[in-house]
Amino acid sequence: MKSNRRREFLKSASAAGMGFFGLGNVVSQSSSLLPWEAQYGNSREQVFNMCGYAAPKLETVRVGIVGLGMRGPGAVDRLSKIEGVEIKALCDLLPERAEKAKQSLAGTVHQPELYSGSTYAWKKMCDRPDLDLIYIATPWEWHTPMAVYAMEAGKHAAVEVPAARTLDECWQLVETSERTKKHCMQLENCCYDFFELMTLKMAREGFFGEVVHVEGAYIHDLLWLNFDKDTGYQNMWRLRENYRNGNLYPTHGLGPICQILNVNRGDQMDYLTSLSSNDFQMKRKAEELAEQDIFWTEFASKSYRGNMNTTVVKTKLGKSIMIQHDVTSTRPYSRLHVVSGTEGYAQKYPQPRVAKGHSWMKEEEMKELEKKYTPEIVQKVGELAKQIGGHGGMDFMMDWRLIDCLRNGLPLDQDVYDAALWSCISPLSEWSVANRSNSIDVPDFTGGSWKSNQPVPVTLAGGGTTKVRV
Repeated sequence: MKSNRRREFLKSASAAGMGFFGLGNVVSQSSSLLPWEAQYGNSREQVFNMCGYAAPKLETVRVGIVGLGMRGPGAVDRLSKIEGVEIKALCDLLPERAEKAKQSLAGTVHQPELYSGSTYAWKKMCDRPDLDLIYIATPWEWHTPMAVYAMEAGKHAAVEVPAARTLDECWQLVETSERTKKHCMQLENCCYDFFELMTLKMAREGFFGEVVHVEGAYIHDLLWLNFDKDTGYQNMWRLRENYRNGNLYPTHGLGPICQILNVNRGDQMDYLTSLSSNDFQMKRKAEELAEQDIFWTEFASKSYRGNMNTTVVKTKLGKSIMIQHDVTSTRPYSRLHVVSGTEGYAQKYPQPRVAKGHSWMKEEEMKELEKKYTPEIVQKVGELAKQIGGHGGMDFMMDWRLIDCLRNGLPLDQDVYDAALWSCISPLSEWSVANRSNSIDVPDFTGGSWKSNQPVPVTLAGGGTTKVRV
């Protein structure tokens, strides 16, 4: 009740154009961008600590998948190959997508029931008593509502990135997961990239010394896809998301480096500041298209996020994080992934490299590092993951690890606090950009438990028993 009253207060305050923190700036009209202190205070009490929580074992994980456009079909294929998974339900707004996904399972043990044709068909699926996990691969605006509804219905939720778009949604996820004791895992596949996993193990074993600075990014030229009305995103939803100005997609670069810094598990984000360049391409593209096709008139009248957003974060222990987002500029793909410590350094792009001093390690030395620091999960399913696919195998390792944890009653590598924290960078960066890059505090979704929570494991202890159907 207390937090609900705070939400209502903030909505009223936003409408009145109140400023906070004595910055002298007017807060954005969207309540999602308001500073979190006024909403939750500094002493939110944790109902139940979901970090390290092991739900009861599930010999068979009965899955319902919603969203069968871009990401969903791949998830259907990957999950169908994991032992102990039964795909019992498939859901999409468009009936033809649901039917196509079901046809892809022909000849397998899976015979899912279909849900489609209605905006809320997914609720009927979630209400089924014979499901354990709802796997969500829909447009972003549905991520939190679906995850919350799934947990309320007694199911674990696995949700594509970002898990939430507003601070209010982040808190909804946390409060619901704690109350229901149902997992809410953000499907951050980059945490299972081969090089990212190797650097996590290296950090755990002290290779870098004290890690003092990390960098991550999502730099991907998607201008063409955002403006593809035929084979792109349903109802141009991804293009519409770009009306917001900040880091709209922080989790790919952020997830792996947060695990390296033990954020939420020994350290915590303190505050951030964010700056966006102007938009030099998106509005121009919309205007050019509108001259030829009336379909684009609506989009030509809008303002878009800047080409490059750079957000920097200071942690409670004094570490620094840089996160970048650019899905417009003509440049090579990069997630950056930089780990800088007192004794060593690593970066993935433009190619995986490691250094102990001023010079990069030679090829032979890199091979020795791979032998020494390849984590157990890669040793067990890495080659199978490459064969099955999904961003080079990291998608499959993510799904396999999720199912293996649920089947063995293990805590998940990513919990609801990670989902909320990594996602909240978007609304907080929007606020900072709108307020001349002023700094803003980052919420502690763990309620102080970050001080005693244990780091993400780099072994398969207690698990690793789930086989793969090939």
